[in-house]
Amino acid sequence: MIRKIIPRDVSWLSFNGRVLQEATAKDGPLLSRIKFLGIFSNNLDEFFRVRVAGLKRALVVDEKEAKNIFFEKPQLILDELNARVIKQQKKFDKAWRDIQKEMARQHVFLKNSESLSDEQKSFVVNYYEDEVDSNIIPLLLDDHRPMPYLRDKSLYLGVAMMKKDWQYETKFAVIEIPTRLMDRFVILPSPVNEVHVILLEDIITYNLPFIFSYFGFDEFQAHAFKITRDAEFDLDNDINTTFADKIAKAVKSRRKGKPTRFVFDKEMDSRLVEFLIKKLNISKKDSIIPGQKIHNFKDFMNFPNVFKKHNNPEERTSFLHPELQGKLRVTDVITKKDILLSFPYHSFIHVIDLLREAAMDPDVISIQITAYRLASNSKVANALVNAVRNGKQVTVMLELRARFDEEHNLDWKERLEMEGAKVLIGIPNKKVHAKLCIIKKRVDNKTIQYGFVSTGNINEKTAKIYGDHCLMTSNRTIMADINKVFNALRRPKQDLSQTLITGKGLLTCPFDMRKQILAYIDTEISEAKAGRKSHIIIKVNSFSDKILIKKIYEAAEAGVKIDMIVRSIYCAVNLSTFQKPIRAISIVDEYLEHARVMYFYNAGRELTYISSADWMTRNLDHRIEAAVRINDKKLKAELIDILKIQLKDNVKARVLNSALNNAFAHNDKPEFRSQIEIYHYLKGKAIDNKV
Repeated sequence: MIRKIIPRDVSWLSFNGRVLQEATAKDGPLLSRIKFLGIFSNNLDEFFRVRVAGLKRALVVDEKEAKNIFFEKPQLILDELNARVIKQQKKFDKAWRDIQKEMARQHVFLKNSESLSDEQKSFVVNYYEDEVDSNIIPLLLDDHRPMPYLRDKSLYLGVAMMKKDWQYETKFAVIEIPTRLMDRFVILPSPVNEVHVILLEDIITYNLPFIFSYFGFDEFQAHAFKITRDAEFDLDNDINTTFADKIAKAVKSRRKGKPTRFVFDKEMDSRLVEFLIKKLNISKKDSIIPGQKIHNFKDFMNFPNVFKKHNNPEERTSFLHPELQGKLRVTDVITKKDILLSFPYHSFIHVIDLLREAAMDPDVISIQITAYRLASNSKVANALVNAVRNGKQVTVMLELRARFDEEHNLDWKERLEMEGAKVLIGIPNKKVHAKLCIIKKRVDNKTIQYGFVSTGNINEKTAKIYGDHCLMTSNRTIMADINKVFNALRRPKQDLSQTLITGKGLLTCPFDMRKQILAYIDTEISEAKAGRKSHIIIKVNSFSDKILIKKIYEAAEAGVKIDMIVRSIYCAVNLSTFQKPIRAISIVDEYLEHARVMYFYNAGRELTYISSADWMTRNLDHRIEAAVRINDKKLKAELIDILKIQLKDNVKARVLNSALNNAFAHNDKPEFRSQIEIYHYLKGKAIDNKV
């Protein structure tokens, strides 16, 4: 079957395949390759919690409606996903074997409970008694007891216990590996010039005779397993329940999510496997995956850095923006000119400084800011708390539905409100995903407004590894539109089409962004049909919206030059009717490509936008998003240069096509790795400014 649109879940698995490719890169730093295995595993866990769970739910609804949402019949997609996951798992296992061989060449060894020296055995016993024992709760299993609740995201040991001279059946137990409380990796006493590392589950396995000493067993088999539960939840319609309470209730109900995947060590006792499948109420329609010894590879994102220096990733640290290196405050600079920050190349400290300055400035009246995912010990939130304590009016739009951060955000809501900040919690049925800030001050009876619009979360932790853009500005038109967004968020029950009408400063979802994008594409189509130059460059995380896919197809048929840089989901294909094929690439490298950028040639009057919105229906129609036009000529040129650098990548770029084969965009030109080239491009500007 020739597809005109690739189902988003199939495309997403192809993206995770690109992540896995980074783990297999023989020339990559060993620590980075291990981390990419962890990222691959973590991605796959979330995929099963959310997307696979959603497809399985769709099996019981109207088939025509489900097909319209998922592009194909859900069962066909599930069958294809399972086949692809099995193939990827084989590649994953081979990648891990290859990495372990390379680790051995670097004299780093992962030890198990059966390969310890006498000194290491003594260490493991003492370590268990001193550090682990108090965090262990063994749970005995049998047919007469209800199955204990097993948590999603946790790793378990399935234990089979026997007695040599005992004629009765084998007994079973499970033990949760306490990685929520302890580091999973423990460095053992090691021979000179070697590093030996043991996993926490192997420390527990070695100590099983001690753990179950009361029962008289003398033979033990222990193998790791994990389950993945349906993590989607539906908000109830109880009008007497506050929205925040609904979220809290939904988070608690997540504990009851049905298992969608059971992954276990294929060496596990077959009777224990059958027992767990039965007790967990897992059916053959669910994903039952026999795997290798180690599971929950997401923890390997934090593998200890025990490798030789030359095998570690090249150190490229963030640097100050050239316009913000002097003695002037950030506030003083951006009230005079626009500044474009590009993370993680530019330091996020400028955003923190802006908020800290506002917190202490006696002329500042108020700060309004959106927050989607705050860092755990957020300097942003701390600056806002300081602002409240200094008498400023602080309004924080805190999105309580940021997936898997709901509990974290509820904690911040309570803390901010306790300090006296006004916390908005959004609009029913629409996540607030826009990244906005506006600060107001009064000087000589005159109101001055300034702030920023960003493509990424206001989060100092992710800003070190996510590629994003942030426009810091005092442009009056932009500030007026940001005010309109916050006014709409204060009145969530009113009609958005009346309250969220922006002007020329921002494009917003769900109000006018889609409409304006379609108009810009239509302009390019008209120019191409008239035989004039036309060009579109789109950079997003995901491209799956049917309406925009069809419009891009229309542009390709008209002969518009189209370049797309899409990190993950890409549902478009090249059709035989296109005058010019769409050129689409995906860049997977050290930094997560997170920025959303739009470029339209626009009959020579080039337009560039940075945006929080992906080209997905959920973003365009069901979220509050914002895009801002870059008007400053120098900043516009800089943004276009960065796009061109990425389009030239022939090292970490992959070609996106209907074959989903993730072929590298290699060519006969010298190696050109865009993230390194962007670093040098922006660093050069910083150095030139100093000179």
